[in-house]
Amino acid sequence: MTSKELLYVEDALGHEKFMQTCSCETSKQLSDVELSNYVKQLETTHTNMLNKFLNLL
Repeated sequence: MTSKELLYVEDALGHEKFMQTCSCETSKQLSDVELSNYVKQLETTHTNMLNKFLNLL
């Protein structure tokens, strides 16, 4: 991998980690069960994407 590609992966990891953290915190604060479940699904999606990027390394 080139240094430019590694910078892209590092940036993508940061974004996915941020989205995972935000989704987790938000789902805990929501009182609407349906909305909270949806945000938990988003957390799972971002966790999966984070893991896929980590597997590239």
